[in-house]
Amino acid sequence: MRLPFLLTLPRVLRHSAAVGADLPPDEAVVVDAPDPALRAALTSAARGDHGPARTLLAATREHAQWELRDGYVSRLSSAALHNPGWLDAWQAELPDDPDAALVDAALRIDRAWEIRTADRADQVSRDQFRAFFALLEDAVPVIGRAAELNPADPVPWRIALTHAVGSQAPRPVFDDYWAQVMARDPHHYGCHAAALQYLCAKWHGSHEEMFGFAEGAADTAPPGSKLHALPLFAALEYAVLSSGAPDEGPDPHAHRVDAAVARALDLSAAYGPGSPEAAGFRNCLVLMLLRAERWEEALEAFRSIGARATRYPWAYLGDDPRQEFLDTRSGVRVHLAARTPFFGRPAPSAAAPGPAPEWAPGAPCAVAIAAARPADVAQAALVCGVSLRTAPATDTHTYVEAVADARPAKRSLLSTEDPLTTAADNFTTGEKWPTLVLRRTPERCGFTLFLKGRPLAAHEWDAAAPAPDHTAVTATAEALSHAFALDDPRPLAHVLRSTGDPPRHQADLLAALSLPPLPPGFGDRPEVLGTLPGARVLARRGLLAGVRSTLITPDGAHPAPPGSREPRGAGWWLLRVLGLLLFTAAAVLGWSPPEVRPVRGTAAALVALYLAVRLVRAWRWRRTRGAAAVAPDEPPAPVNPPGPQRT
Repeated sequence: MRLPFLLTLPRVLRHSAAVGADLPPDEAVVVDAPDPALRAALTSAARGDHGPARTLLAATREHAQWELRDGYVSRLSSAALHNPGWLDAWQAELPDDPDAALVDAALRIDRAWEIRTADRADQVSRDQFRAFFALLEDAVPVIGRAAELNPADPVPWRIALTHAVGSQAPRPVFDDYWAQVMARDPHHYGCHAAALQYLCAKWHGSHEEMFGFAEGAADTAPPGSKLHALPLFAALEYAVLSSGAPDEGPDPHAHRVDAAVARALDLSAAYGPGSPEAAGFRNCLVLMLLRAERWEEALEAFRSIGARATRYPWAYLGDDPRQEFLDTRSGVRVHLAARTPFFGRPAPSAAAPGPAPEWAPGAPCAVAIAAARPADVAQAALVCGVSLRTAPATDTHTYVEAVADARPAKRSLLSTEDPLTTAADNFTTGEKWPTLVLRRTPERCGFTLFLKGRPLAAHEWDAAAPAPDHTAVTATAEALSHAFALDDPRPLAHVLRSTGDPPRHQADLLAALSLPPLPPGFGDRPEVLGTLPGARVLARRGLLAGVRSTLITPDGAHPAPPGSREPRGAGWWLLRVLGLLLFTAAAVLGWSPPEVRPVRGTAAALVALYLAVRLVRAWRWRRTRGAAAVAPDEPPAPVNPPGPQRT
């Protein structure tokens, strides 16, 4: 551990809770969250019903909402990638439907890229490339048919531009596609983004050409158009994703990168906090601000993003875009906390006050079901650093939920997990009983299985997402059956593969595991165990206090609240008063001339001070407890009853 880290650690622990305290919780962050209409269409498609998707795309075509249409088509094609039955039924019912043909065209490109993967060319095998190019070749007539069925639509030409990137189409072909786009919608954002990829240096262009194209599109874009963020995407491709900046010498495009960031900041200011339209370029803006070490502005960008993470650009940084987003956001908070003076205050948010953020009404909920008695869970959780509420679920199972602390524990500030997951990781360590942490938000439901302090399996149901991979689901089902001593994991796998109704699938899983049902009200509010019979709160303790409670709590008993104790007896008072007098006299003698003995005098003074503090605390506790014992149940009536008074 390096010395600079040790020097800044006290500041991090002191200020981390305050820096970015207004950000949405990690559990609320969603990658590429769909709007309600799209979510309904994706949910119905997962059940095999193409009706809502057909209605959704027909409305965008009739009203010429090409930007919205492009986003909807991309999400629907992703949903059809592993569950194409609803799209096949749609095309069989309406073979000349331009909307179905458009989704099919996008699906052909997605299938090709799934085989090729997003790896660099030197990491893709020859067989993958052969299959990739074959699928792209098969997609050409499908894209052409989608364009013929709706000639005014620019979205088929956006798909054609994406096809040109992968198929290594020559420049005249790209120019022809681009001319078709300009004839239909010269300010179409998706088409410009696809063209930018073709023109970047890692594909078929150069840095100079890419920047020139992006800046030209932004200069001619209408006010407020997302095309003003196109230079930011060019800067991101150049400076971060493609490592285009030279290792030595001046950066020839540094001024263009700075100008792109400034333009994106101005554009972001024109959108409201948490805007879904601005989420795409705001996520990219964060990376560019961090590259320039503009930490305060990066935190403001995270505030403006809210809970709307996007797959691009975080998928370029790791396999889990959401976790990359959360880790980066946590790192910004830690860095700003480390830069704040210990006795200073973090800088307040620069955002103007406005309406409540959109993530507040649907706060994420979490509850755990432990295969143990409440007293056993409470004893195991004494040093978890989180206040918990336990309630009996059955004779052998316990509900557990996190209780909000006014001042959270310092050791939990840097965690990117929800408090209950952090606590379960701790209180299952060394225990033989499994614990299932269940989470629910308005968007999705999920769980994590803990055993002996290790997360063994996790799963998430999302009606707007494709069906999960069979291999992963089988492994999760086997882990659950082993932890809860079930012979056949196949019913569990069936529940995990379901996609239509996440809350129902979550309840079905508990029934299949023979676990108690979820407590009433779960999903409607963060804390639901307070009204259950036998519910008790295990208050958070410090590390030393938790160890002490572990040693003095009898087996099978719920630990007493911190600070609770029996009244002190007469012998306790007598011994400490005599000790105080004795050590006070010893301290006076140790410092009295002519034989001054500093070591003895100091030691005696410290012991006397310790005894004095113990006596004062015990006396205050005794008086407080006595006052509470004699206090009447109701306040006394006033001497003069309310009403008009005579003078």
